[in-house]
Amino acid sequence: MIKNIILCGGSGTRLWPLSRKLMPKQFLKLFDGKSLFQETIRRNRELVEKIEIITNEEQYFLALDQAEEMKINANFILEEIARNTAAAIAFAALNNDNEDILFVTPSDHLIKNEEKYKEAIERAKDLATKGYLVTFGIIPTESHTGYGYIEANGEDVIKFHEKPDLKTVKEYLRKGNFFWNSGMFMFKAGVYLEELQKYSPEIYEEVLKSYEKRQIISKNQIRLKNMQNISDLSIDYAVMEKSDKIKVIKSEFEWSDVGSFDGLSKEIKGQKAIEINSKNNFYFSDNAKVIATIGLENCIVINTRDAILISKKGETQKVKEIVKKLEKDNKEIVETHTKVYRPWGNFETLIENGGYKVKKIVVKPGKRLSLQKHFHRNEHWIVVSGTAEVEIEDKKFILRPNESTYIKMGEKHRLSNPGKIPLEVIEIQVGEYTGEDDIIRIEDDFRRNF
Repeated sequence: MIKNIILCGGSGTRLWPLSRKLMPKQFLKLFDGKSLFQETIRRNRELVEKIEIITNEEQYFLALDQAEEMKINANFILEEIARNTAAAIAFAALNNDNEDILFVTPSDHLIKNEEKYKEAIERAKDLATKGYLVTFGIIPTESHTGYGYIEANGEDVIKFHEKPDLKTVKEYLRKGNFFWNSGMFMFKAGVYLEELQKYSPEIYEEVLKSYEKRQIISKNQIRLKNMQNISDLSIDYAVMEKSDKIKVIKSEFEWSDVGSFDGLSKEIKGQKAIEINSKNNFYFSDNAKVIATIGLENCIVINTRDAILISKKGETQKVKEIVKKLEKDNKEIVETHTKVYRPWGNFETLIENGGYKVKKIVVKPGKRLSLQKHFHRNEHWIVVSGTAEVEIEDKKFILRPNESTYIKMGEKHRLSNPGKIPLEVIEIQVGEYTGEDDIIRIEDDFRRNF
């Protein structure tokens, strides 16, 4: 059996402010209304017999939502904390039969020329069936210093090379037998575990301990615990650079990891702006704000409701440095957008000031928020559209559009949508503190730990 193991973690730092830790780039619907995660599912679903998704608990409901939009019934492995690809893939291997072939793919890559893609996969299957660990090498199209490189002799790997400087890259391209390391792999589950145990026994043992203590939530979902002692190491360091069973497939399809705004600007259409003495710029806005520039050249301008990024083209790899600075001074703007997704729907902060906050809450049909209470704020709910079922202490009642209610500080309450269309509510919070951590959950349909 062939299974697609989709690695779906990531902190979303390289495309900030579009991408955030709780809404990383693989979930942004920038590609004809689909996300890179959804494109990964679409591309691979006909090539494999089952899809398994490895993600963290915070991103699980977002991944589940988008997978359900694609009408697939995937298995989920939820990591307590991120421990890099060596461990993540080992969990997937333990969760499958030794003879199962695992096609491991990131969830945030853009691939074109899918006929060539299928050809590469078919060749990889042949080699994986024979017991090899197969990686996919991408033919370089430019002198890129942001990727690792694979030095090859035919399908034999000579050596893996870390991200090189520009001079070294040009030498690689001159020689012609160097490929970008795509981060995609194919192998039998048992072969990978054997090689991991041989070359990185500490990781293997700690992964095994954690897997044995897994929590089985349902047939399609397991939750991993006790991961603190697992080394944070990639599959390349842990296995691929050491094993003598490695093969590389020369992959002729078009590939991008969309790892910067320079890369993204080549793949999506930018927004029009009012320009004076400006040229060769890329503009993107996630709202209706007008962008106007004077004397701006060769720049990238990214606008969101709560942040603006302006960078010279060719320098957007440094966004990670901006994020590091923000994490010290304004961690929340790195974590979330003003619009935050939850398993029951989403909420968007419209106004926030000292002592009050205004949100728009959208609840999916048939869903409800947790039964909860707050110690530092009162809340007003006003129904804009749909039907709301409201529970406050021991009372339950229905609210319709243009009707409202008031929840006192400390009262147990819950908002539900019993209808067949989305419920839209304006929530006004008033109190000394309106942070998201002032929520005491009493009951929760989604068994959230955060």
